[in-house]
Amino acid sequence: MSETPKAKPVFRVKPNAIEQIFGRRKAVIGVIHSLALPGSPDYDGQPMSEIVDFAVAEAERYKAGGVDGLIVENHGDIPFAKPNNLGPETAASMAVMTDAVRRATGIPVGVNVLANGAIQAIAVAKAAGAAFVRVNQWSNAYVANEGLMDGPAGEAARYRAYLRARDIKIFADVHVKHGAHAITGDRTIQELARDNEFFDADVAIATGQRTGDSATMEELQTIDSGTSLPVAVGSGVTPDNVGDIFSVADAVIVASYLKRDGVWWNPVDPERLNVFMQAVKKARS
Repeated sequence: MSETPKAKPVFRVKPNAIEQIFGRRKAVIGVIHSLALPGSPDYDGQPMSEIVDFAVAEAERYKAGGVDGLIVENHGDIPFAKPNNLGPETAASMAVMTDAVRRATGIPVGVNVLANGAIQAIAVAKAAGAAFVRVNQWSNAYVANEGLMDGPAGEAARYRAYLRARDIKIFADVHVKHGAHAITGDRTIQELARDNEFFDADVAIATGQRTGDSATMEELQTIDSGTSLPVAVGSGVTPDNVGDIFSVADAVIVASYLKRDGVWWNPVDPERLNVFMQAVKKARS
């Protein structure tokens, strides 16, 4: 498969953030779906030590399997709250957990605070020494499961500067899953990818329609042709499609396939991880 022509930069020329963070392209990033955190509907009062121990155990399984990096995500907090309704307990819990994961593994770690908690994620990353944050809607707006979701780029970028944290990279979804995009329906996906770059994101992420659903190769190539940024695929990556995906993308963010029975809330399955990494090794070669 031939490479998609890359667009010219629309803001500033940057080093490839994937290569900067992980020391390679074609990086594999595993996702730690945390247990329910204090303040969320399913939290039953267990001590933070149990929540942290679960996250660290997941991280160690991922590292043993050979991933290049990790994202710590509060996926156990379903149903998610909009950013303005997230309490300080979420950021505090995420910071403790992320710091423990980073210290236990020594590999690059990122943060995703759901739903779309960009400012909270930057605060967590700064406190915990994380290298990047994932923001599901960085620019523009869409209708999410949680309601109308605005892109926080202007405010979040200023907050990152206030913390003297410009080293924390922004991984931003384009045409993010779990929502409707009628608000921006008169603009192409290429234009949406360029908007994220214009608003100073560092990596563009392609996703499918929901957790575990793969982005199509057509959408991946469309995003890639709309931005000069490196592109990652953020859902639905399997041993069967990782070779095609790596013909375009610089990174994959993988979770559901690597869990027992392919179910996101189960622990990481070392056998499934081994199968996946064998496919990655073949794709890289």
